[in-house]
Amino acid sequence: MLLSERLAGINLGGPPRGLLHTPPRTKEKARTQNTDNAPSGDFGLIGLAVMGQNIVLNAADHGFTVVAFNRTVSKVDHFLANEAKGKSIVGAHTVKEFVEKLKTPRRMMLLVMAGKPVDDFIETLLPYCEKGDIIIDGGNSHFPDTNRRTKYLAGKGIRFVGSGVSGGEEGARYGPSIMPGGNEEAWPYIKDVFQSIAAKSDGEACCEWVGDEGAGHYVKMVHNGIEYGDMQLICEAYDIMKRGLGMTNKEIGDVFTEWNKGVLDSFLIEITRDIMYFNDDDGTPLVEKILDQAGQKGTGKWTAINALDLGMPVTLIAEAVLARCLSSIKEQRTTASKKLQFVGRSNKFEGDKAQFLEDLEQALYASKIISYAQGFMLMQEAAKEYNWKLNKPSIALMWRGGCIIRSVFLKDITAAYRADDNLENLLFNDFFNKAIHKAQPGWRDVVAKAALLGIPTPAFSTALSWFDGYRTEDLPANLLQAQRDYFGAHTFHIKPKYASDKYKVGENIHVNWTGRGGNVSASTYQA
Repeated sequence: MLLSERLAGINLGGPPRGLLHTPPRTKEKARTQNTDNAPSGDFGLIGLAVMGQNIVLNAADHGFTVVAFNRTVSKVDHFLANEAKGKSIVGAHTVKEFVEKLKTPRRMMLLVMAGKPVDDFIETLLPYCEKGDIIIDGGNSHFPDTNRRTKYLAGKGIRFVGSGVSGGEEGARYGPSIMPGGNEEAWPYIKDVFQSIAAKSDGEACCEWVGDEGAGHYVKMVHNGIEYGDMQLICEAYDIMKRGLGMTNKEIGDVFTEWNKGVLDSFLIEITRDIMYFNDDDGTPLVEKILDQAGQKGTGKWTAINALDLGMPVTLIAEAVLARCLSSIKEQRTTASKKLQFVGRSNKFEGDKAQFLEDLEQALYASKIISYAQGFMLMQEAAKEYNWKLNKPSIALMWRGGCIIRSVFLKDITAAYRADDNLENLLFNDFFNKAIHKAQPGWRDVVAKAALLGIPTPAFSTALSWFDGYRTEDLPANLLQAQRDYFGAHTFHIKPKYASDKYKVGENIHVNWTGRGGNVSASTYQA
């Protein structure tokens, strides 16, 4: 049975068969809180999993009367009788009741599984909505779906918002990062709720309007991609300390503690420190017992695929995704570990350990700068491609608090884009330009030593390779274009300084390299 059909069943007469029923006393108590038929709800939320419950509680703490609904209706009653007891939260037992309890224009947020469930709930809400009402999707939806839904609902007079929400359980409860986009007409109506419940950084709400259609979910997608990169970089630093330097988890935890006091001060460094210090009941580090197969929900992959679609070299996020894929083939790696041995001069670190740890800190910092530079390059290109007006300083601000990638580092990014909203690349800002140059010697040494020790550093290495490629005026792609023209007559362009009557700038040129080929090109030039 379709979800929309099940929900319709709820509307026609309470919970459908198969749904759990709460004890009559609990139900009666819950319903006595909602005897007034006049709309009283300021904000409505559908989906009472942990994130949904915590956002409801957060909004109630900030003075809003919240209407809560869940397709398993017993969860509504349980929530009202427990976590929501005594708060300005009212329950609804049908979608119709949910809509009717909200003041107009209704502000209704969905926190349900991405994909078809979002579409099903939208269709179930529509019969009870009025023009001007607002439906918000706060899940991890793919931005093309949000583009589609924004246009579809605009045609029905409904304002749709696709909003990224980051911060996990704790963020949802006490202040997440919120990234709304979609129908901008909705922003004045939802701004008070969103900016009230959002995290604060230096007194500013980590929530601002992002842009049209799927822009909010797009920015959340890039956020998640950067999160993949940050996590992979930290894991590589851990691996280098563990296998390269032979450090204990306690010693590694001490290093992360120190790093969290400087330029790397961030949520992910903080939780990594805690993980390093955490021992199981037998007194041994729990992290060492965890199977080394990384999971993923797809948002990092979406970022990498979109970067390829737009022709943007977002190499670090792509390598972070591929590193998770490599981790997943555990059986093959186990076999390979016995058949493919390390061959090198030495697999033991030799040198100044203290200096190397300082270099490792700088390598991590520099690689993070590259990751964010790539992420903002991608968003800049997406804004052109999709005709969005993305506010880069606001995006950096939104990520400063509440979200998984929150860090002191983002204050510097916010300042950079506030100083120049048209900044072509983060590395062109004076602060980051100086930081990347200061970090280079140690960064290069870490990547080189890791390679000599046989320790994989896909994220550190690609960040450095990208940096060296980005700062190179003449790459060997001239040879690549010659090869393409040689075997496929794909043509090439000439460098301006070699322009002549024979070779004109911007002209698609094909050469008969062997004297045996023809003079007709296969296609026009594409770099």
